[in-house]
Amino acid sequence: MATLALGAPYRRLWSATLLSNLGDGVRAAAFPLLAATLTSSPVLISGVAVATQLPGVLLALPAGSLADRFDRRQIVIAADVIRLAFLLGLIALIVSGWATMGALYVAVFVSGATDVVRATAASTLVPSLVPLEHLDMANGRLVTAEIAGNEFLGPPLGGYLFGIALVLPFAINGGTLAIAVALVAGIPALLQTPGGATGTKARRQPDRAGGSLQWLRGHRSFWPVPATSAALALTDSAWFTLLVLYVQQVLRLSSAWYGILLAAGAFGGLSGGFFAATLTRRIGAKATALTCLALAAAGQLALGTTNSVIATAAVLATSSMAFAIWNVQARTTIQSAVPTDLLGRVISINRAAVTAASLAGAGLGGITASRLGLHAPFLLGIPVLIAAGILIAASPKTFADTATPPDRGGHQPATP
Repeated sequence: MATLALGAPYRRLWSATLLSNLGDGVRAAAFPLLAATLTSSPVLISGVAVATQLPGVLLALPAGSLADRFDRRQIVIAADVIRLAFLLGLIALIVSGWATMGALYVAVFVSGATDVVRATAASTLVPSLVPLEHLDMANGRLVTAEIAGNEFLGPPLGGYLFGIALVLPFAINGGTLAIAVALVAGIPALLQTPGGATGTKARRQPDRAGGSLQWLRGHRSFWPVPATSAALALTDSAWFTLLVLYVQQVLRLSSAWYGILLAAGAFGGLSGGFFAATLTRRIGAKATALTCLALAAAGQLALGTTNSVIATAAVLATSSMAFAIWNVQARTTIQSAVPTDLLGRVISINRAAVTAASLAGAGLGGITASRLGLHAPFLLGIPVLIAAGILIAASPKTFADTATPPDRGGHQPATP
């Protein structure tokens, strides 16, 4: 298997990522179900989604600074340990019958916050674990693990376990987190020294956000990467948050079909993560990026103009595949182009752009649908995706720059 060829340290990170995201998926299904047992208020239950998303807006940039200033392996461990501690506290409250919506909000917010910190630090670890030429393959396997846990396996497992016992999905999540902590603890600590420098001779950058912003100002050819990430997030969120209504009111299907269609999307995402490296190496990075945007735009055009169940399933699969492929390519481009001691902050800027665009897209989608109907949010994103494609096509150096490794202070990535 390709994952085996990437070395033991990477396999530990991959396994920990799979387990952590499996727990995230289980917990994502269990949190709203638990909320529904504590209150019947739609406002309070929707607050769970707000508490989940809010850390992505508030903590994306601080998470990047942490990853650049401290030992990234220890950050991953600490984030999972904190999440485990709060999860155990929630389990104790559920068992004792003292669980409240306030306690649930705290647990949800802390889970979201530690996930932001963990994901940022884990992304910065990858270039230290594998050779530069294998970054795309390593990121593809990580994206596949994330989708498998978060979307494909975790949510249905969480719903099933919750039906057996309220506390069971949280207990399973605690077990996966404990194993994930042990796996990351086994990654060699010498891969990064504190202070954001990899190796003893790494070039230091300012320990503030200005260092990353200064780098971005000097590398304008890099701007299409976060711009494209934001465009895809905005257009996807504009319609995906309303998909359940589209399924019920436009396709006139039952709730069971909604789950089936989500599974089709998750399968497409798994395929995209698995084949992303192969596709990029075969047709090139720029062609791959343009293909992703074209697939997303074509899918939204199809759903905005038809009422076909088959077309909906196909579009969910292909659009999820496109997003997964772009996710791999964006990570690889950032990791290849950005100096090691700025990597966390640049990743966090990209993450903040994606989160803000996703929230904006959800709002725009809701307003558009309420005024123009449920087909309108699909069509809303097509001009945005076309503009992103033009931006990439007009920026010849966006992906060419990644052929030259950034200054990593003479550090050689760990090899098997």
